[in-house]
Amino acid sequence: MATNKDIIENAYASFAAGDVPAALAVMAEGIQWAEADRFPLAGTYIGPQAVLEGVFMRLGEIGDDFAVVPEQFVAADDTVVALGIYRWKHKISGAPAVVKMAHVWTLKDGQAVAFQQHVDTLRVRELS
Repeated sequence: MATNKDIIENAYASFAAGDVPAALAVMAEGIQWAEADRFPLAGTYIGPQAVLEGVFMRLGEIGDDFAVVPEQFVAADDTVVALGIYRWKHKISGAPAVVKMAHVWTLKDGQAVAFQQHVDTLRVRELS
């Protein structure tokens, strides 16, 4: 049986490979997905469809070639923390942008029930 850490690692790998349905499949129907205040996509999205439409399909608003690059996963009980970077190209200049991020996931019975984004939102806005 996959551990919570495995489940989340696989979700990021699926997303990076463009397999969005597999990334969404780890989410419980009522997942509460919270993007940081003042982030361009700020808000709380309920359910995988809301995450798809409100977050995944809008990442291009931040910059071109937006990527989430997890570098470390830390797991304890029902919580998995992904530490890494966001990487994209500035929409006008094409200059590369990199900002550190932390994602806190809560799982129950092998599915993600909550997600909380932590990121320097001012830096994201400066580089977008």
